[in-house]
Amino acid sequence: MNVEHITQIINAKPNLSTALGMEFISTPEDDTCMARMQVDERNRQPFGFLSGGASLALAENVAGVGSSALCPGCACVGIEVSGSHVKAVAEGDTVTAYARLLHGGSTLHVWQVDIKDSSGDLISSVRVTNYVVGAKK
Repeated sequence: MNVEHITQIINAKPNLSTALGMEFISTPEDDTCMARMQVDERNRQPFGFLSGGASLALAENVAGVGSSALCPGCACVGIEVSGSHVKAVAEGDTVTAYARLLHGGSTLHVWQVDIKDSSGDLISSVRVTNYVVGAKK
């Protein structure tokens, strides 16, 4: 999935993705995309670990980028995010979100997003549902 055009739009002005340090990555598969985020002062808890809220934000944003890439000209907004955090990540590490489209309907997209640390260990498993605004029915 090519997300270059969406990335240019995201990086054009300040927003949550840029504030938390997210970097979106294209993939060769049409139903997947990725994002990377360094764990640092922008997205960690006071205890020095990645915030669970930042993990959920990463998952929702990478799924939104994927839906936007699939639906040019539409606004894709998250309407449900549900996740489980299974391991802590210390400041200084990098996490990568792997998003896979489970359902790509005309108005609803459902994504499975697995977030892993630099060792490949699962950090969070997140399900994201996006509403595609302006989709042709």
